[in-house]
Amino acid sequence: MLGVFALIVFAVFLIFFYNEKPDKSEEKPKNPKYAAQMRKLWSIAQTSMKERKPLRAEKALLTILKFDEKNAAAYNRLGILYAKEQKFDDAIECFEIAQSLDNNPSSLHNAGLIYLETGAYEKAELAFEQALELEGDIPARYIALAKAKEQLGRRKDAISALESAYELDHSTTTLRQILALHEVAGDEEAIIATTARIEQQLAEDVARKRRARSKKLGVAKSESNTASTATKPKPRLAKPKKLIRPKNRKIIQ
Repeated sequence: MLGVFALIVFAVFLIFFYNEKPDKSEEKPKNPKYAAQMRKLWSIAQTSMKERKPLRAEKALLTILKFDEKNAAAYNRLGILYAKEQKFDDAIECFEIAQSLDNNPSSLHNAGLIYLETGAYEKAELAFEQALELEGDIPARYIALAKAKEQLGRRKDAISALESAYELDHSTTTLRQILALHEVAGDEEAIIATTARIEQQLAEDVARKRRARSKKLGVAKSESNTASTATKPKPRLAKPKKLIRPKNRKIIQ
């Protein structure tokens, strides 16, 4: 169960950070030729990762680091590549180097996911907490932290982390994770309350979708009426009848 969860969360963050921008060290090239070469290498690395060609991607990233050994983005991307290949030790090393070069929450979070996957729950907890200190508005970070705390036997803290995630995402999935923890604890009162919250959130989701659909249909109808009015031919005005002038009529004096 833990492995499935970690892989799902890790996949989400691979997508989220896949299009991260190269760090500032790349944005300040030494000369035009250097800049062009770096852009080419980044393009090769990104395309190779999308096409699942890890060796080609690794070679491109290592070449970038050969020219720019302090490129945190390249280390972070290399760590993601190693993690996908389950080379966890190499991935952790890359994320830690990236973090030492640039205090980036994504590197911390990625390292935390590896720690979580390999059972180093205390390190995972610390990594997620540090990432949240830097960037605390991403629900998935709280969800990952909750999993680490759950594995450490800190169920109340895990629920608190999930509640923080729910404040951000208002997701029934998050509420169901809270419900699962209450069920493990056998807290009947909390189970009933959380079930009611799930039903309320589902109703709100349905109502929101209906409003969005009605608004969309209303806009479409309005545009249709506008187009119809614009294309409708204007009515022709009737020509005024010619006045009949009296002929040979004497004016009465």
